[in-house]
Parts: sequence; structure tokens; C-alpha cells
Amino acid sequence: MILVTGATGNIGSALLKESRASGAGPLRGLTRDAARAGFPAGVEAVEGDFARVATLKPALDGVRALFLPSRMGPDGDILDLARRAGVEHVVLVSSITVQTHPHLGPAEENLAVERLLKDSGMAWTILRPTQFASNALWWADAIRGREPVRLPYADVGLPAVHPADIAAVARVALTEPGHRGRTYALTGPERVTARQQIEAIAAALGREVPFAEIGREEAQRDMAAFLGEEAASAVLDLMGGDVNDELLAVRDTVERVTGRPGRSFRQWAAENADAFR
Repeated sequence: MILVTGATGNIGSALLKESRASGAGPLRGLTRDAARAGFPAGVEAVEGDFARVATLKPALDGVRALFLPSRMGPDGDILDLARRAGVEHVVLVSSITVQTHPHLGPAEENLAVERLLKDSGMAWTILRPTQFASNALWWADAIRGREPVRLPYADVGLPAVHPADIAAVARVALTEPGHRGRTYALTGPERVTARQQIEAIAAALGREVPFAEIGREEAQRDMAAFLGEEAASAVLDLMGGDVNDELLAVRDTVERVTGRPGRSFRQWAAENADAFR
């Protein structure tokens, strides 16, 4: 039995779909509302809430492999519960910032979770994805309203990764031998700038999408209103204010692990065009 937590999210939902298509063994998806989950046929929906760790205990019954996004709840308690339930292998989604920007607060937190997993006694595989292609959904309200997307660092190209590629690597790690004790840095197949992302969304929609490049100071004010000053500053560093060769590097990990080339941002935009209409 494999338990996929975050099962209605961008990665978890893709992982359930890919696992069913590949003929993986029994699958269970964790959700707060099983009636609305909409999982693929054959996936058992179980209810639980990261904020209330005790609710996860029934979901872990009989589970031998666990897919876990980092920092969704009290990770130490979740991992301890998984170990006591008999889970043998955990595939953890961390972040590439652990190696590219270890001084940032979220990176420190992700590294702490990685260490908790390594010290848990369970087998582990750690995935460190870069910027998600699906982060572009932050612009959906503006694009639907035909308002300009306002962003700094318009021409900094990061190798954004399609969430389905993270899911594909996770599926292989959960179901095939040779991936325990491994840490995988995951990126898309090419760098793509914010300007190019907007152009890809426009092509998928068949219309122009207005775009306005703004300075860091203005972007900091906009983001701090809903993220807070520290988080906004960290996000802006990763968008272009403090990029380095490690963050910009295009890696072939997805293809090496799955045997398939990584998906492009243009493909993600075409698949998700309805979110911007």
C-alpha cells in the first residue's frame, strides 16, 4: 500500500494518476474531504488533516510507502507516526533551495525536515524541485481580468519544473528499486523567463496577455501585503534578485530517472489554459 499525502495538490494528483496508469499496487490518497476528492478509479480516498496528526493514523494503517510534501504540518510528529505504523520508505518533496540558498528561512526548514527523515530509521528518497511551472497560477486573476501581469526580473530564466515530472520521479522512487537513500535535484528541460512564460500562456489562450515589468521595491510592497516582508524578500531573491549557477542549472534528472524527457513550460501552459480564461 502506498499513501499519497497532498493528494489533491498539483503533484499528488498527478502522482495518483500516473501510478494508476503504470499499474502500481494498492493506492490510498489523503484528503480532508473524501467526497470531493475526485481520485482516479481504484484509489482509496481516506480523510485526514496534517494540522491534527492523530487523524492520519487510520490512513497509515497497512501502508509501506509514503509520499510526503515537506512542511505541511508538524513533520517530526508525522514521521514518528509513520514509523510506528510500519511505513518502510518515505519519498519527501523538499526544495532545491536547500542546496542553492541554504541561508533562507524556508530552505533551513526544509533541511531540518530532511534530517528528521534521515534520522527516523525509515528508508528515504528526497526530491528537491526548483520553481514549479504551476507558480504561474499566481497570475491567473490578473490574466482572467485582462489586467497586466506585474513582475520584476522579467528576463531571468529559471528551469521551471512541471509538477507532473516531480510526480513521475516520485512514482519511480516509490515503486522501483534503486532509489532509496538518494537525493534528486529536479528541474525542467530548459530555462524559461517570466516574459516567455507570459508568452506561452498567451499562445495557449490565443490572445495577448498584457505584461508590465516592475522594480524590486514595488514588487516587495505588492508581495509583502500577503506574504509578509521576510517571505516576500526570499521569493524575490529566488525570482532573480539573488540567482546563482546552482539555481540556474538545467538538470537531466527527470529523464535519467523516468526515461522520459522533462515537460516544457509551454506544455504546462497548454494543459492549464482554462485556469487563465
